[in-house]
Amino acid sequence: MEHKAHGAHSEHEHEHEEHGHHEAHTDSHEHHAHAHAHAHGHSHVLTPDGINKRMGIAVVLNLVFVVIESSFGFLSNSVALIADAGHNLGDVLGLICAWAAIVLTRRPPAGKFTYGLGRSSVLAALTNAVLLLVACGAIAWEAIMRLASPPVVAGATVMGVAGVGIVLNGISAWLLHGGSHGDLNRRSAFLHMLGDAAISAGVLVSGGLIVYTGWNWLDPVVSIAIVAIILATTWSLLRDSINLSLDAVPEGVNSTAVMSFLSGQRGVTDVHDLHIWALSTTSVALTAHLVVPDREAEDALLGLLTPHLKRQFRIDHATLQIERDRCDHGCRA
Repeated sequence: MEHKAHGAHSEHEHEHEEHGHHEAHTDSHEHHAHAHAHAHGHSHVLTPDGINKRMGIAVVLNLVFVVIESSFGFLSNSVALIADAGHNLGDVLGLICAWAAIVLTRRPPAGKFTYGLGRSSVLAALTNAVLLLVACGAIAWEAIMRLASPPVVAGATVMGVAGVGIVLNGISAWLLHGGSHGDLNRRSAFLHMLGDAAISAGVLVSGGLIVYTGWNWLDPVVSIAIVAIILATTWSLLRDSINLSLDAVPEGVNSTAVMSFLSGQRGVTDVHDLHIWALSTTSVALTAHLVVPDREAEDALLGLLTPHLKRQFRIDHATLQIERDRCDHGCRA
């Protein structure tokens, strides 16, 4: 005979809510029990409408800046400004992807998507990383070509546009910071805006040096430095998004600690087939088989494990199958 306990996650990451729900069904072979626990939120609550508004403002601000920066980049003959404009355009596309994913993750499970569309946030983060890598290649190529024969750069114009970039990117980063710590998708958007502000500061400094020294070669050199910074910040995003796409254990969840926790529960004699993966960039799922020979110990486990997994490991959706012995599903010779 075998028993199952299921924990379902909530789509609302910013609500402090937890409850249990159990229902039993028995026949000659199986008994199923279900326990549901909702994900916890953060003390600084952002409503869905608030997040949508902030994302919308950030997209508009960055679109405006891309137009300004690219136009003055061509007028001032500055590859550094053009490079940063290309980077910002990639960030705008990334913001749009992140925004769309946030909307999709709130759609309830239905039809073929029985887990909902939370994985769209992982795809958005991966798309964002790929777009940035493509932009890096184009920027680096143009900068290297210009190093051989640096054109005259209007340093004062570069400084003015970079100053505007610091302000607009700083505002965007501030808008996206709230609630970004536990979400790879939103964190990637915030870090890009923060990085853009820092890069604009570097462009401003290079513009000032060009004005005072006439060293036009500084412009392509700064462009290459920008590429290096983008690659450094993009690598972890690319790695994490690929890992989540391949159902790796999400960052911040220690699978060894989870195994030890489950194995150490009263009445549990064995744990096998443990799987931990991401349903989205904010929600983690787990499945495991627990061998519990004592039926009385099982009753206590059903109401205890899913809330503890949520609190200790931030696992929002736990499915635990309880078995009488390891051979419930057949033993290998």
